[in-house]
Amino acid sequence: MSAMPGGPVKAVYFEPYPDGAASCRLCPRGCFLGNGDSGACGARINRGGAVFAASYGRVSAAALDPVEKKPLYHFFPGRRVFSIGGSGCNLSCVFCQNSAISQLSPPTIPMTPAEVAAAGAADGSIGVAYTYNEPIIAIEYLLDCARAVRRAGGRNILVTNGFVNPEPLAAMLPLVDAMNIDIKAFNNDFYRRLCGGSLEPVLETVRTACARTHVELTTLIIPGENDAVPELEDLAAWIAGNCGSSTPCHLTAYHPSYQFGRAAATAAHLRNAGNIFRSRLDHVYLGNLAVPGFSDTVCPACGAAVVARSGFAADLSGLRPDGRCAACGADNHIIT
Repeated sequence: MSAMPGGPVKAVYFEPYPDGAASCRLCPRGCFLGNGDSGACGARINRGGAVFAASYGRVSAAALDPVEKKPLYHFFPGRRVFSIGGSGCNLSCVFCQNSAISQLSPPTIPMTPAEVAAAGAADGSIGVAYTYNEPIIAIEYLLDCARAVRRAGGRNILVTNGFVNPEPLAAMLPLVDAMNIDIKAFNNDFYRRLCGGSLEPVLETVRTACARTHVELTTLIIPGENDAVPELEDLAAWIAGNCGSSTPCHLTAYHPSYQFGRAAATAAHLRNAGNIFRSRLDHVYLGNLAVPGFSDTVCPACGAAVVARSGFAADLSGLRPDGRCAACGADNHIIT
């Protein structure tokens, strides 16, 4: 399906209708598109009864990032990954922390899959991360890039909201080496009111992905919206039961952004959420604010610091080359 950036690329996962309309089948929104209409994500457009990938090959941001910035703490810690983002999102979170490219229309530049793969193989990068906005809405480009990266010997990282239908998810997973998936809250009302989506498809994505690839999870803590103790307890229990207690979880601090003005999360909010998660999960990390005791990877078996962190810098002296604890040899489920 590869094409030059800007060229017309026919989309996958849509249903055409005899009257020239079509329904997008990429994500659970299922947008109905009349001729000339774009989907809610801004990345799919109906032209004469066929849906096309409007943003194919267009990149709004590209950088060589620490893999910890994705955030991934158990996948090649201390390494860097070439990271790209496009524009648009299939959710409409009023609190979006990256609205300039996910909710608005940023300037973009063309980049072919071959160029993406070459950048992913340069400067010590371990591959390519598809991030910044929601990458799944440009699935045609994502798949072409991911195949090119694999041919070049690199790894593919997907940072996603997980709001995708099962069939396209199944097409992506064989090409994905690691994922960070947002679980924005553990109640459907939150998704409906604040995100324009629903919870269960995200949970299904998490369940499926955890069985197929390396997964880390992120929840943005918004005081008064998704940080009630019972909800956090239920979410931690769900993760432990469906993904395993060793699943790395990142709890990050919300700050007022886009269309949402609720007061920012504090270190106390994060610490409270982190302690709740730690009652069920082995590896809990706090982000966007420095909270002592929640940045290092600590071996649950012996208590040694396997990976010590300061910001995005990682000290790997406690980690064996095979990813096990240097002190006791326990498996901390770190891919190196």
